[in-house]
Amino acid sequence: MKLLVTVKRVVDYNVKVRVKDDHSGIETANVKMSMNPFCEIAVEEAIRLKEKGVASEIVVVSIGPKQCQETLRTALALGADRAILVNTDEEVQPLAVAKLLQAVIAKESPEMVIMGKQSIDGDNNQSGQMLAALLDWPQGTFASEINVADGKLAVTREVDGGLETISLTLPAVVTTDLRLNEPRFASLPNIMKAKRKTLDEMIPADLGVDITARVKTLKVTPPAAREAGVIVESVEELVEKLRNEAKVI
Repeated sequence: MKLLVTVKRVVDYNVKVRVKDDHSGIETANVKMSMNPFCEIAVEEAIRLKEKGVASEIVVVSIGPKQCQETLRTALALGADRAILVNTDEEVQPLAVAKLLQAVIAKESPEMVIMGKQSIDGDNNQSGQMLAALLDWPQGTFASEINVADGKLAVTREVDGGLETISLTLPAVVTTDLRLNEPRFASLPNIMKAKRKTLDEMIPADLGVDITARVKTLKVTPPAAREAGVIVESVEELVEKLRNEAKVI
């Protein structure tokens, strides 16, 4: 079974995000970037499936600028076999991402696509579902457990009421949740080996996909600064402030 895993380069989750002075977006110049945490989980799950003998090849795909090669090399160091970069400096919105992936899948013919359920920059949680719709494949979203047997895929997913287990027929699209696994670290020998693994590049035009943005960001502003708290002298004063100032009682 061939697995296709998507990875995205985002601002590192440990970095405090800053808004640009012109409010056009988030500041990314001279900011540490890394693989989206949900994508790390997707890569880890693919590697575990290969270690179990379920998967024979793992292909990782990223869409973005030239710097995404670093993210793909990280995935290769973790255990992926090949990488594909769809090179573009333009903003690629969820529907365009899904269409680009659909075109890549037509070339690669994987039996399963594993994606992070969302990226921590846009938090859209759309590309996986859109891709499944375009492919007309079954989908298992927010997966907390994945089992493959007899050509079927059992996905345990987190829902509001608890856990739900669904059975999917392959090929299928799966999006990963936080509790699916704990990603590993790449060893130094594997980092060196990753430099020799195949990384193919293409552009959206090669795939025949129009990535023109359909949604325009008008303005990005940081959240309002939180006001300092006050110390009250008595319960009566607290009640008075809650009633007359905060107006919550």
